[in-house]
Amino acid sequence: MTERLIARTVKLDSSPEEANLIPEGGGIAWLTPGTSLVAQGECLRVDPGTGESRFGGAAQRVEALLAGAEVEDEVDLPGSGPIAFGSWTFDPDCPGSTLVIPATVYGSGDGVAWKTSVRYEGTAAEQRQAGDRALRRASGEQLPSDGWAGLVERALRQIRQGTLQKVVLAREVVVEGRGPFDPRQVMSRLVHAYPGCFTFWFDDLVGASPELLIRRLGDVVDSIPLAGSAPRGAGEEEDTELGRRLQSSAKDRIEHELTVQTVMDALRPFCAELVAEEEPSLLLLANMQHLSTKVQGRLKGSPSALQLVAAIHPTAAVCGVPEEEAMRFIRTTEGFGRGRYAGPVGWIDHKGDGEWAVALRCAQLSGSKARVFAGAGIVEGSDPNSELEETELKLQVMLSALY
Repeated sequence: MTERLIARTVKLDSSPEEANLIPEGGGIAWLTPGTSLVAQGECLRVDPGTGESRFGGAAQRVEALLAGAEVEDEVDLPGSGPIAFGSWTFDPDCPGSTLVIPATVYGSGDGVAWKTSVRYEGTAAEQRQAGDRALRRASGEQLPSDGWAGLVERALRQIRQGTLQKVVLAREVVVEGRGPFDPRQVMSRLVHAYPGCFTFWFDDLVGASPELLIRRLGDVVDSIPLAGSAPRGAGEEEDTELGRRLQSSAKDRIEHELTVQTVMDALRPFCAELVAEEEPSLLLLANMQHLSTKVQGRLKGSPSALQLVAAIHPTAAVCGVPEEEAMRFIRTTEGFGRGRYAGPVGWIDHKGDGEWAVALRCAQLSGSKARVFAGAGIVEGSDPNSELEETELKLQVMLSALY
């Protein structure tokens, strides 16, 4: 039997309260200042597998289903009609990537609220894969902070030898609560504290990422890579001075420029026009500020959002330069599997449009345990103690949302 989707989107008089829509036992949610999407139930769940071909095969099947769907759509906005949510592992060799076409999606954007209902006809929906859901440790830190500082020194030696220009190193901290963590409560705290971020919940992964990997709307593609960080100041004067130092820091500018260049190189083959801001600006969050550059292109042909994700991931914001050497260094020295931390997370609709963030400032939840992640980019001039302090600040985003 040929498989197909039948979808109907109706306009709602008002937007339901998002917190009331998220199922207690688990679900999918994507909350941003522009678009909110909350999914209930599943039509189809697909495991894309591992390896460099993971963005082909199963992913192409999902795209074909969306593109060939029978659609009635009263709204016709990005995210209306049938959509698929996805969460991919950072490392292509790591299992755990997943694509889901939900049965019901409540959405809102541009002052309009809607409900999409989807029916799947065809082979039986694939079962959830175990992937990387199990915690590696019950408590504590996979690599203690002093060991992580030593790892930074090893990376700096590779940089001085010319093997690497940049590598992004991460820490994993596993914490335990007094009882099971409620992802809905965690999300609520994140939205309140970081309203400008991409707040997401996908199975057991919850977070609030500041970094847009790809947004594709029609023939326009946007990406906003981040690299180079500093804390916020206690007052306006200190805050301004910290931002000025960040923007004038040679070390942070090199780290940022390498990241922007990898994004430009990845998108250029797909674009008739592609431009990046001449100077990075400051992205101000509650506890940190980052160097940020907007990249925008006009597409040639019609590559989907997922095809663009496949081309751009991993950027130097989460891996390094050169990519192969950086990935090899991370695999052999970091000391834990990142799972879906630092991987793409987001959605694609039946038009090929979509919005994908880098899964940063996130945690993987399992009952009363949570794996929390944070990383820092290492380049020539990096100081191990300063990089450690940066990861501590980043870890606080999720730790404060968990407790």
